[in-house]
Amino acid sequence: MSVAESKFDQLQESQQDDDQQLSLDVIFELLKNRRRRDIFRYLMEVERTVTLSELAEQVAAWENDIEVQELNSDQRKRVYVALYQTHLPKMDKAGIIEYEQDRGNITLSENADLLGMYLNNDTEIETEWEKRYLGLSLIGGSFAILFQLAAVGQLLQVLVTIAFVASVLGVSLVHARDVRETRRVAAEKFSRIK
Repeated sequence: MSVAESKFDQLQESQQDDDQQLSLDVIFELLKNRRRRDIFRYLMEVERTVTLSELAEQVAAWENDIEVQELNSDQRKRVYVALYQTHLPKMDKAGIIEYEQDRGNITLSENADLLGMYLNNDTEIETEWEKRYLGLSLIGGSFAILFQLAAVGQLLQVLVTIAFVASVLGVSLVHARDVRETRRVAAEKFSRIK
């Protein structure tokens, strides 16, 4: 047993019996290995139970920067053995996955979201507030220039200004609600880390 594996086992043993709580040391120990990050990434992408063979093929393909169909048996076997003997038992012991070693089935557990907080692969999904504010600024600036170039009535300028201010206020309120919800979810997740 290597020093790193021994350290990991000590971290695991020092954790409380509460399955919902995981120490930062264990989380970072799991995340420091690329294969474990790839396991987590694949399970998050497929959102279902996978077999060890399927998982090993995908991780091997990513490691070799080729398609799964292009893998040779040595590439598959090297990853399969490492997942079977080391990485999957370690992630199962930490409560991040559920690994049925006898059947070769792997699925994410409830604690998997604790790793996801540190990997944040959802950047494309998140609302890009800066684009909304930029859009509103461009619209407001366009109206300001239009009002200067075209002699429009005072009442129309006031109404458009009120509508613009109301839209900025609306976007700001939605943004504030979104930030508050994100912080609430993060606080709930951090409460499960000791």
